[in-house]
Amino acid sequence: MRIRIVDAFTDRPFTGNPAGVLLLGPDGFPEDEWLQNVALEVNHAETAFAHPLPEGGDADWALRWFTPVSEVAMCGHATLATAHVLRTTGTHTGPVRFATRSGVLRASSREDGTLTLDFPTAPLTPVDVPDGVAQALGADPLAVFDTGPNTGDLLIEVADEKTVRGLTPDLGALARYSGRGVIATARSADPARGYDFVSRCFFPNLGIDEDPVTGSAHTALAPFWSERLGRPDLTGLQASPRSGLVRTSVRGDRTLLTGGAVTVIEGELLVRPADDHLRTTTRGL
Repeated sequence: MRIRIVDAFTDRPFTGNPAGVLLLGPDGFPEDEWLQNVALEVNHAETAFAHPLPEGGDADWALRWFTPVSEVAMCGHATLATAHVLRTTGTHTGPVRFATRSGVLRASSREDGTLTLDFPTAPLTPVDVPDGVAQALGADPLAVFDTGPNTGDLLIEVADEKTVRGLTPDLGALARYSGRGVIATARSADPARGYDFVSRCFFPNLGIDEDPVTGSAHTALAPFWSERLGRPDLTGLQASPRSGLVRTSVRGDRTLLTGGAVTVIEGELLVRPADDHLRTTTRGL
């Protein structure tokens, strides 16, 4: 069983968001406990597991995502990483449709080598500023939105890019304010630098203090900033230490997310589902 680590939403290794990718056979997913153990061993924000589906259906591959501590309903960067592996290994050619807990998600290649994901646009619901969230985040919110069931985040607009970059939140306190995490965002200080807005994402409830580049968060960030800036097509910079760019395009109830990906590690998973009483290990090549 081949396992790969792919840096997503970047064109350079050791930047963007790393994801584990494991392509399974057509028999389906192993037991959840085994999947979770592999994700814990990989210990990146998400590990994606995919298996092919019979021809003629609504989707080509079934896809699930696990953080080190739990399964999630939607993940952008690990979907991008999976599509990248399918393309670069020749396992699947052309656009690919993934059956997921968030419905059918699509990925397609572009002439410049990047990939575009077709995801549902997050429904944004304004909410009152929760008591204590400013202290937990370390900045005063200008506006707060719930991002809906697929992500379950709080999206918080703060004063400016400098504020976003300087955040040092109390992660234990921040975990109380949403099911998944908190997205902090502001307008770019200088759009001439190639991005229209900045963000950082904190997911302590998923065992991820700060996610490097969060594709799913941009299904909320894209409509939020498209409405304010008056343009459907934008570029977001996630200002984590690894950093990465996500090009977004709002198309009504769908949002397109575009970025690059680079495979940095490929190895063999030595422990198969039948051996899940053993510790999962990998052997790099």
